[in-house]
Amino acid sequence: MNANQPDAFEPTNLDLRGRVLPGYIAVEGPIGVGKTTLARRLAESFNYQILLEEAHENPFLERFYQNRREAALATQLFFLFQRSQKIADLRQSNIFEPVRVSDFLIDKDPLFARINLDPDEYTLYEKVFRQLTIDAPVPDLVIYLQATPDRLLERIQSRGIDSERRIDRDYLEQINEVYSEFFLYYDAAPLLIVNANELDLSRGDHDFGQLVDYLLDIRSGRHYFNPTFFG
Repeated sequence: MNANQPDAFEPTNLDLRGRVLPGYIAVEGPIGVGKTTLARRLAESFNYQILLEEAHENPFLERFYQNRREAALATQLFFLFQRSQKIADLRQSNIFEPVRVSDFLIDKDPLFARINLDPDEYTLYEKVFRQLTIDAPVPDLVIYLQATPDRLLERIQSRGIDSERRIDRDYLEQINEVYSEFFLYYDAAPLLIVNANELDLSRGDHDFGQLVDYLLDIRSGRHYFNPTFFG
């Protein structure tokens, strides 16, 4: 669970002539890894419409970070309804034609439920999830950003959102574990796994340009991007 803050980017100069762009890109990863920053930069560079999680709209989120046990179910259900409503609205408006980028994959919603809910709450959550019968479009490319718990914690602390300062390393380690397990078996769409530990996507074109150049050649299967190999 995370909060979104607007990012200010330096101008991006990419030569996309002759390149085939994925129609719908979903960016995923744990809190603090940079998925919203990457989604915004891709949308800006490709002139795509963007679909973002709106964590700041969740009235339970601050209470969740103060006391995860007490506020987990309300926080989780709010996010589930919010994400499913976004997808339903998009389908009704026919907006999920090609050329879209999002900073979430609805399939990952149960990951946080598994961590945060007790068994009875998780049973209730599962029933609600199944009843929603979310028919989300399958991305043409999923980008999974990875980073160590220590790096995530450093980035969370540096962005200075008061409620997030209560997030601890153990929680980030749990999140990383469920994400790793989920994407170990994910095969619904082409997948790009990115080592984002030293990746600076918020400033300049170097790291971002290398990543875009790499992802535009992906058509199927599982791929890995480590910026240290492209230095």
